[in-house]
Amino acid sequence: MPLLIVVINQRQTTNHFETIMRRVIFNQKGGVGKSTIACNLAAISAIDDKKTLVIDLDVQCNTTHYLLGEKVADPDRTIAHFFKETLGVNLFGKTHSNELLASVIHATRWPNLFIIPAHAELEPLQSRLESRYKIFKLREALDHLEGFDHIYLDTPAALNFYSRTALVAAKHCLIPFDCDAFSRDGLYNLLATIAEIKADLNADLIIEGIVVNQFQSRANLPQQLVDSLIAEGHPVLDSKISPSVKVRESHSESQPLIHYAPDHKLTEEFLALHLELHSKV
Repeated sequence: MPLLIVVINQRQTTNHFETIMRRVIFNQKGGVGKSTIACNLAAISAIDDKKTLVIDLDVQCNTTHYLLGEKVADPDRTIAHFFKETLGVNLFGKTHSNELLASVIHATRWPNLFIIPAHAELEPLQSRLESRYKIFKLREALDHLEGFDHIYLDTPAALNFYSRTALVAAKHCLIPFDCDAFSRDGLYNLLATIAEIKADLNADLIIEGIVVNQFQSRANLPQQLVDSLIAEGHPVLDSKISPSVKVRESHSESQPLIHYAPDHKLTEEFLALHLELHSKV
């Protein structure tokens, strides 16, 4: 598979700390492929010999199920435990937060690929975390978490505490985009939200690109929408993801495409996306 060979052989010469990639996959609209994109890019990063961590911040736990094959029953083994502990009466230092986050990391069945699972307990914690202004706690912990080359943060389909805390914690933002008029209208609000968070909470945050998902190359409307976004100066990535039942099959089998269907066209599209993103860094 030529693209995979290119991805694996393209190495960066900078030191470990300079090459840590902390990427959030974010869109307030549901069903645009956030979890699919996060998990498949992370799986390719792991194959590329990068120790990779995925953090699931969505109460629906789709990313957790995709990479582990099940939802984690014990909330004390998930990201919910990390956030719950930040509400404790003791004032934890950064080292403690780092150790706490490390304690809920799970290995997946694939080398170099790890996950911090989500849990339904995130939902009742949200209002308390907001009222106590714990939005910087995840970033503080990640700043001191060692041993990982790439970190992917998957967000809920809403602008809530968890999506905000991911945007605060990340350095790069990848925006999945479905080709329809409603998605385009929502994109403008999304870009304004990211700009506000960058101005107020995370000056290091950059929009890495808009990844067009469910792209039908033979249809006129998707191409027209993409062309209009490019004409407006938005950072639309060259690599696009086609619609395919193979994605649902890989979800059902809890295997990212690079493992489930390594020779499929869709897998090659994700490899091309991974290569494009990391050639920009």
